[in-house]
Amino acid sequence: MRKGVAAGKLRPEERRTGRLAEPLACKRCGAVFRKRAWRRGAMSRELRAAVAWVVCPACEQQANQTYLGRLVIDLGRSFPEETALRQRIANVAAAAGRTQPARRVVSVERRGPTLEVLTTSEKLAHRITAELAKVWRGTATYTWSDDGSLFARWRPGRSA
Repeated sequence: MRKGVAAGKLRPEERRTGRLAEPLACKRCGAVFRKRAWRRGAMSRELRAAVAWVVCPACEQQANQTYLGRLVIDLGRSFPEETALRQRIANVAAAAGRTQPARRVVSVERRGPTLEVLTTSEKLAHRITAELAKVWRGTATYTWSDDGSLFARWRPGRSA
């Protein structure tokens, strides 16, 4: 029984801004908006002629320092593998960005004994947290808010 089910569901960004006209391309990062999603990839000549150039939501989020995912890493005063940890964060973000350009790191900042990572999507923050827990073990906790944003915290295990 599908009575009352909306056939044309709106994505979260479409709820905020309305449905975008297609095709679009970002003039900063080159991402293409087709079939209701931002993707990486080469554009054909026909598409390049028809595309409207705009700034994608992820580039706007990075420029405005707005985020949907926040990860706080409790490193203590000294964490001998901080450089490797930062590289792992960059690698996970780069892998996600190859297929989903809307998922990016906004900032990575050291604040005393913690490292704070802000991301444009809650899924990227979750993926980074899970990767750190996989590599260095430790404890990961996740808290989702009503607006869909994620607050994650990770503490390395004793072996780190």
